[in-house]
Amino acid sequence: MIKISSDLLKLYDIQLKKNAIEDQLHHHFKKWLRYYLDFCHKYEFEPKDTNSFFEFNIKLKEKNQTDLLRKQAHHAITLYYELVHDDFDLRQIDKNNFKTKHPEIIIENSQSINKKKLNINNSSQRLDQLNESTNSDYPVFDSSKNNKGEHSDSVNEKIEKFDSKFKLKNASWVNFFEKLSSTIKVRHYSPKTLTAYRNWAKKFQTFTKSKDPRLLDMEDVKSFLSHLAVERNVSESTQNQAFNALLFIFKHVLEKDFKQIEGVVRAKRKPYIPIVLSREEINQILTHLEYPYDLIVKLLYGCGLRLSECLKLRMQDINFDTLLITIHDGKGKKDRTVPLPQALLYELKSQIKTVAKKHQEDLQYDFAGTFLPDLLSEKYKNAAKEFCWQWLFPAQSLTHIAEKKEYRRYHLHETRVQKAIKQAVQDATITKRASAHTFRHSFASHLLQSNYDIRTIQELLGHSDVRTTMIYTHTIVTKTIKEAKSPLDFDVEP
Repeated sequence: MIKISSDLLKLYDIQLKKNAIEDQLHHHFKKWLRYYLDFCHKYEFEPKDTNSFFEFNIKLKEKNQTDLLRKQAHHAITLYYELVHDDFDLRQIDKNNFKTKHPEIIIENSQSINKKKLNINNSSQRLDQLNESTNSDYPVFDSSKNNKGEHSDSVNEKIEKFDSKFKLKNASWVNFFEKLSSTIKVRHYSPKTLTAYRNWAKKFQTFTKSKDPRLLDMEDVKSFLSHLAVERNVSESTQNQAFNALLFIFKHVLEKDFKQIEGVVRAKRKPYIPIVLSREEINQILTHLEYPYDLIVKLLYGCGLRLSECLKLRMQDINFDTLLITIHDGKGKKDRTVPLPQALLYELKSQIKTVAKKHQEDLQYDFAGTFLPDLLSEKYKNAAKEFCWQWLFPAQSLTHIAEKKEYRRYHLHETRVQKAIKQAVQDATITKRASAHTFRHSFASHLLQSNYDIRTIQELLGHSDVRTTMIYTHTIVTKTIKEAKSPLDFDVEP
């Protein structure tokens, strides 16, 4: 069997990807090319002459190849013709003559091979019927010669021509990032998810040297994930986040199959025990916090809220009648309710009065209202100015929307709260590495320490799986009784 030069194979690979040939068919298309070149070499046909395929098809028919396999062979060789002829057009093949000699082969009347689509998905399993032979004495096929035996454009020059459209590096990813943003927004994912996936896409772009997104495949994914674990030494959660980002990108942005990955070096999972503050330490931190950060921390600890959930609370989420706080669009777009601490009734009512006064001042000026979720502002034109939709912790200044030439009020930014907590922890000389999320950990641990049911704590935290909540069993002291005793003997009076 004739050998094909590595340069021609590289060029043919690009041609297959350019024409959106499925990955599982690449091997079979290369087989057809090798069979065709071997046929031309044995019977002294010119490979670049399109008429050579007529004789090649006769040979396939003599070997009892099916119509479907011959169509696939025609598709594979036509891609080769387009590759070696800069001005190749499908009409170069004498359609009438071909149909007369080979009526079983269908050639579509299209302007170029790019418009040619053959149904060949089910033929790959039958390719093994071809008789395969090898002969190392055959010369290597030189694709750099034209029909007259003269050297035309080199393979490297042809690669550069194809790279101008499908670059192996330094390609533009502008359209890719635009589609990524629109795809995430149309699914109503959180802005944090968009930021995280964009960051991983940028890192993936750097790793692949800005390879054209249409040429990305599973080998690039495997190499990138292994690179994160081996060279970057990232944690398992970081590697999993990168995996989820690439999974979304391939399925919904590139619209490619994301196959099962094998042989990837996985980051080792390290046991994680959350940091928990004692009640005394929390009180010390609160004494070093000013308004409104002290009330925010009390809600984080008293209700087990995430920082984003606390800052997104609106007036209508506080129910003093039922003593419940409703969390809308929490992590995973889930809603839940948590008990409203009675110790915070006075402070919360005072906070609502403060927000109401500020809201009245805003309405006296050119104020467009608050920011509403999704498209509620278009559905309900005046809802943004209604008091029930205002933030419980509004930002100090208005946000200017340049494209609409209007002012709206956002909630207090997370970074302001995080900086205030960090400074308070330092001022209180707390030796533990505490952050805003530490108060949520302390909430769960203190409930568990008070013998609250683990399922109840799971619902209050909004965890989908109880195994996530079980991590707090490592934050409290466990008391075990080694002496065996029947439950019937518990608290038995003598």
